[in-house]
Amino acid sequence: MSFTVQGTPGFYQGEIGILDSLELKLQGYGFKKGLVIHGEKAWHATKPYFPKFNELSLVYENYRGECSDLEISRLVDLALRVEAEFVLGIGGGKVLDLAKAVASKIHRDVVLIPTLAATCAAWTSLSVIYTEEGVYERYQVFPRHILMVLVEPRIFVSSPVQYLRAGIGDTLAKWYEARALTKGELDLRVPIKIAIETAAICKEVLLEQGAFSLEALEKGELTSSLLSVIETNIIAGGMVGGLGDTYGRIAGAHSVHNGLTRLKETHHLLHGEKVAYGILVQLALEKEFEEIEKLIPFYRQVSLPYSLKHLGISSDDDIAIQTISQGALAPGESIHFMKDKYTEEEVIKAIRAVESFQ
Repeated sequence: MSFTVQGTPGFYQGEIGILDSLELKLQGYGFKKGLVIHGEKAWHATKPYFPKFNELSLVYENYRGECSDLEISRLVDLALRVEAEFVLGIGGGKVLDLAKAVASKIHRDVVLIPTLAATCAAWTSLSVIYTEEGVYERYQVFPRHILMVLVEPRIFVSSPVQYLRAGIGDTLAKWYEARALTKGELDLRVPIKIAIETAAICKEVLLEQGAFSLEALEKGELTSSLLSVIETNIIAGGMVGGLGDTYGRIAGAHSVHNGLTRLKETHHLLHGEKVAYGILVQLALEKEFEEIEKLIPFYRQVSLPYSLKHLGISSDDDIAIQTISQGALAPGESIHFMKDKYTEEEVIKAIRAVESFQ
């Protein structure tokens, strides 16, 4: 059983006012120049809490919408041109993935300030690479761990509810995918056992606190439920893959997500929303129909998609359903890491089975 443990970043702190000491923290590593990669909305949300730097020199660059090879190359060229000694990513998953990819290319450290709790991107030493059109291509694991992650909770209070909801869907998948990846394994190594336990914590917290956290966010209130779900999505979700490696990363749910990215009708949905639907299809493949019945009420409660209609796809569109199935089963997809092997017809049948729970 071969695997690599990258359980956590080098440093984490999450508290109100944490960015006030950002320059001092960076100076502790001897940095003098850095490249800041950010999203436009992310920077708008972060700026009120971002300190004025007195000694460190920062170059700010807005990303262009996708974590693609082309965008990575553009930002690598910029980082080399400005002689960046570290890369600072501010934003959601795609921005943070870009920052990690760029830092890895130039062999520099990366510091991340997440502004959304939609994925565990701030915690995992990997990036998901898409085409310029937003179609999934691959994910890439990096040998260098993330240097520092800082969470300013006030940034999240003004974030869109849809992103937290997507994070709940993405993180909920940690349990179902890790369980599928370790099915039948009798002699699990300790880090993988910890990853499974962490995945179970993800499920427990999200099912208990997920609805409350969304209510708090809608009211603009920083509650214990909201902070708990933010840290579950970012930290616990990231630790499952970081500790379990290929035994705790992605399986059928994410493959279904990747199949969905082939349909323009789904491009308005966030990563975690499509993954949430993928959980149900994976469970149908595993013939875990009772578990689907348990999850559907929660999906209704928090407005996660549980039908093709919610994805913008007609249940009568056989071509679209076939496209999803073919994409989910493409060579190199994570569904192939599962113990059982599936055919295109079986994935189509699973999609149809999920429709029966409406």
